Amino acid sequence: MINFSLSDINSWERFYRANFINSLSGFKSASLIGTIDTEGKYNLAIFSNIVHIGADPALVGFVNRPLGAAPHTIANIESTHEYTINLFTSLNIQQAHQTSAKYATGKSEFDATGLTPQIMPFCKAPFVKESPAKYALELKEIIPVKQNNTWFVIGAITNVVIESDILGEDGFLSLENAGVVTSLGIDAYYTTQKVQRLPYAKP
Repeated sequence: MINFSLSDINSWERFYRANFINSLSGFKSASLIGTIDTEGKYNLAIFSNIVHIGADPALVGFVNRPLGAAPHTIANIESTHEYTINLFTSLNIQQAHQTSAKYATGKSEFDATGLTPQIMPFCKAPFVKESPAKYALELKEIIPVKQNNTWFVIGAITNVVIESDILGEDGFLSLENAGVVTSLGIDAYYTTQKVQRLPYAKP
């Protein structure tokens, strides 16, 4: 085993340090957040920090980077209070990853990547048509994280759209059956395979 102190980590080159720290928290969800601005233009961005907050009410959060680095998603959510979260498969990894590029305001990542916007009557924000599991959210709270000038965005799930064959009798979603991928660090993607599902633990 190797031990690294904080002074060791701080001495590393910027991108080496970023790769190390981003990988340290382990495998994460990989999702595309779809938003719409007040002029009706679509935005799409990849996020790997989606967090389940609770099931009743159904709340999901994510961390938005500092506004100077990633202003479009949070600005659109603030102005419309609606957004979507879309899981994606190995077929769309390159397109999904490309949404992390810093496109100019007004340039839709849907157009840039070839992913297809899908509009449903219950949400103004676009879904990703290619996504096998996606859901609409209503903004509930934006909490500033003062330590690094980021924002924790909390939304309530209003609608869920999934492929029927991933839904189990007990409500469990077998996302691996749809080919949903996960991520590690900032640029690596993985397919998944269930190892084991265990019963509710009791003393």
